[in-house]
Amino acid sequence: MAGKKCGKKHWKDLGKGAKCAIALGACVQLGLQAAALRDLSQRTPAQVNGAKATWVAASFINFAGPIAYFLRGRRQE
Repeated sequence: MAGKKCGKKHWKDLGKGAKCAIALGACVQLGLQAAALRDLSQRTPAQVNGAKATWVAASFINFAGPIAYFLRGRRQE
């Protein structure tokens, strides 16, 4: 097996399209997380379903955390 590569690809092995898709996904994730964290910081605990600290931690779960916060974490007034 010496000299053979695993199925794992490195950044340098990816094509331009794949690199752009990964970069775009990262930007979307960071934007969603930043928006969720900013919204959380501006709300009182009474305006949030559950503990604010839990939602902060959940925001670090890629895509699902921030989206879940916006769908379920905010109380409608």
